[in-house]
Amino acid sequence: MSDETPAPQLKHWFDEARYRSIANATFSLDGRFDQRRFLQLTLDGLDERSLMQRLQQTAIALEQSLPGSYRSKLKTLRALAPTLEHGFVSICLCDFVAKYGIEDFDHSLDALKFFTCFGSAEFAIRHFLVKDFNKARTAMLVWAEDANEHVRRLASEGIRPRLPWGLRLQNLVENPDPIATILEKLKADPALYVRKSVANNLNDITKDHAQWVIDRVSGWDREHEGTTWIVRHGCRTLIKQGHNEALKLFGFGAAPKLEAAITCTPAKLRLGQALSIETTLRSTARSTQSLAIDYVMHYARAGGATSQKVFKWTETELAPGAVLTLQKRQTIKDFTTRKHYLGVHRIELQVNGRRVAETVFELVK
Repeated sequence: MSDETPAPQLKHWFDEARYRSIANATFSLDGRFDQRRFLQLTLDGLDERSLMQRLQQTAIALEQSLPGSYRSKLKTLRALAPTLEHGFVSICLCDFVAKYGIEDFDHSLDALKFFTCFGSAEFAIRHFLVKDFNKARTAMLVWAEDANEHVRRLASEGIRPRLPWGLRLQNLVENPDPIATILEKLKADPALYVRKSVANNLNDITKDHAQWVIDRVSGWDREHEGTTWIVRHGCRTLIKQGHNEALKLFGFGAAPKLEAAITCTPAKLRLGQALSIETTLRSTARSTQSLAIDYVMHYARAGGATSQKVFKWTETELAPGAVLTLQKRQTIKDFTTRKHYLGVHRIELQVNGRRVAETVFELVK
């Protein structure tokens, strides 16, 4: 595939072929399933729907095309789940439970535990946490000790305060204490899939309660490799922000003793071109230093304002008198989450949370 070929859009995970396949599979499980109705509901207006709209519409179409009660429909969908063979597409089954099973609480929670093994129920479970937080959390405490890593992950991922694309759990944004027991159960989980979720949960919480996170992970056994990974990844935003206590957890709390310079080329460039960034550090300390090295991009914004983003560079040990040179290339291009503006952009070198050198480049037409 050439560089000019656009990547396929994720929404095409739900395309006409997929819907016809789902219709055929569902009909084979229940001959009363209205395939024509299902395809009408999913294919009419398909082009205009986003990824999440397609997912949600699939759940609606299944509900309207299957006969019988909620539980009878659920029985058919449980049999359908292994046939879908696509993790994200399978989330439509969880969405079905969230939309139509909220009043059948216990039966629906059991269904989410089953469905999450095929496509994560992290979005769906949040509706049950809103409906009856204590009851849903009690189930998730049990899930945190399940033999299946997908179920254990759901216990953490589903209760993240600020899950991307998910319903925000404002009560946990304000007070994360109810999450603590789940995180404690999973802090040394053998599965990386689970550990990533625990770390992302912690990182969510740092945005509102940094000290809450520091206080808890400080007492965790960081001789355990998996736990250390969770703590480091969970504190990544704090480390980038130069949070001193987070830096101390990993030996980066001391102010660096060094001479530093940072440069970038070209001095002027156009959108879509690559910027080369280089830094040279020379230690002036008498002992080896542990260094967390990042760079901070101050993007020009409309009206003369700026916005900053911290980029991870590396972590290293620098011996007395040693010289370290680092290089990085970064293409300056627009993303859906960032639009670039013409003008002067500033780059700062950050070492152990301290800004120690800077340079500039100009984005031109």
